[in-house]
This record gives sequence, structure tokens and C-alpha cells, in this order.
Amino acid sequence: MAVIDNSETIGSLQGGTGLSEAGARDFFALLKPRVMSLVVFTAFAGLVLAPGHINPVLGAIAILCIAVGAGASGALNMWYDADIDAVMTRTASRPIPAGRVKPDEALAFGITLSVFSVAILGLTVNWFAAAFLAFTIFFYAVVYTMWLKRSTPQNIVIGGASGAFPPMIGWACVTGGVSLDSIILFLIIFLWTPAHFWALALFKMQDYGSVGVPMMPNVAGIPVTKKQIFVYAALTALCSIAPAATGLASLWYGLAAGLFSLAFVAYAVLVLRMRDGDERMAPARKLFAYSIFYLFAIFSALLVDHYAQTLWGMA
Repeated sequence: MAVIDNSETIGSLQGGTGLSEAGARDFFALLKPRVMSLVVFTAFAGLVLAPGHINPVLGAIAILCIAVGAGASGALNMWYDADIDAVMTRTASRPIPAGRVKPDEALAFGITLSVFSVAILGLTVNWFAAAFLAFTIFFYAVVYTMWLKRSTPQNIVIGGASGAFPPMIGWACVTGGVSLDSIILFLIIFLWTPAHFWALALFKMQDYGSVGVPMMPNVAGIPVTKKQIFVYAALTALCSIAPAATGLASLWYGLAAGLFSLAFVAYAVLVLRMRDGDERMAPARKLFAYSIFYLFAIFSALLVDHYAQTLWGMA
């Protein structure tokens, strides 16, 4: 099925001239707050785990800028994807397809927040981190949303990098650069993303198929997707334990991460063994739900381990 033409639907949503009657809640929804919460949390983890020190006020400003930049990406994504959002049941109630926010308002909102977040981060913290944030916004809004999402079943694999950059940005806010440990934090999220989203894509195949977005289950089929989910879950598990090997975290963290990862892989095995023709796809739903908990658990364990080591060193 051909991908829906973005320009025609946005034009039809544009409506008459003048401002809409959207409220603050509608514009907040454009920021994708649930996604933003993950971005803020992982960026905070990168900032805390980075060697060195940053003034707490500047650290708070840095996290705020990263959050606003992530929200700007979400707004630009919703602006461009208004055509397919209007068709998919999961997204039909979003502010633009629901008619509460006009596309040009969302575009202006996203661009303004992008410029604001990057400029403030550069002026207050450092320009390397600001440039990294600008690249992340560009990667999500342009490379993923406008190009990869509608052109390749590897959209989530490659485009997932945009969601994996925040801990590296947080790290760069403190150090002004990147390191092996910050790359490992990136890889944990990068490798986690396909298993997370393809689990969703399995039980939302009709939604993606109806708009022609080439998600892996629709293009390569369910058996291939299940195998890919298992492979990425296993790679994520290995990478999640790596901080204990590099010295970023202790062996206690490694043990906790190992337990969380065993459960993650076990859920992936259940998906792999899911019978053909299973319309409910309960294993995929369970994996999707656990994957969200898993990522928060891994980064929470990193933070708890870091603070525990700090307190132990002060004793």
C-alpha cells in the first residue's frame, strides 16, 4: 500500500486563517510528554554519571533545555505526520488530526522551541552539547520523520538513534565531549528501541498497514520480526551489563541489570514462540509493557549504584 501523501492531508487540516482555540493542554500534548519523560530521565542519568561537576543551576537548565528540545521534536513530528495520525486509531485523537491545533501553529511551535532550547543550552552550558541537541532534533524531525519512517522497515533501527542521544547530551553538558561510557548509555537505548517498537508494531499491524508505513511486521512478516526482536533483546541485555565491566557501575549494578535483562530476554522468547495466527498477541503486549519498565529500571539502577558508591566513598 502506498504511503499517504502528507501535503494533501495537512492542507485539508489547515482550515481557515486565524488562530485555533487550542488550550495549553493541547500544546503540551504536542510535546509528547510520555516520550519526553524518558528523554529527561536518561539525560539526567547521563549528566549525573558523567565524570566532573556541573553547577546544580546549570544542570537544571541543561535538563530543561533537553526536555524542551525533545518536545520540539515531538511537535515537528506531529506536524509532519498529521496525515497518518488522522487514520491510525492510536493517534487519531492527537491535537492536529482532532482539529484542536492547526498544522502551521504546530510547525511554528516546534521551530520556536527548537531554536530556544539550543540557544539557551549553548549560552549557559556549552556549545558542544547545544550542537548535539540541535543534531538530535534534526535527526528525529527530518531524518527519521520525513525520510526513514515512510521509506524503510529499518526506520526504527536507524531512527531510534534520536531517542538514544539524550544521555550522551547530558554527559556532554558536564564534560564537553563524549566517551566510551556515554556511548554505552547510547547503545543501551539504541538496541532496546527495535524490540520495544516492533513488539508494538506486531499488535498494531493493521494501523501501520492502513497508512502504508513500512514497519517490519508488515514488510518482512511476523516470523522475521519475532526473530529480530529476540536478537535485539539479547544485544540489549549484553550492553546493559557493560557499565559494570567498564567501571562506570559496580558489580552490584551488573547483578541487578542481569536480572532485569533476563526477564527482558524471557519476554522476547515468549514472543519468538508465539503461535502463528495469534490475534491477541498477548506475549507482544507483555513485552512492550515490560520494555518500558525495563529501560527505566536499568537507568534507575545506574543512578542508585552511582549514589550508593558516592555515599560509600564518603563514609
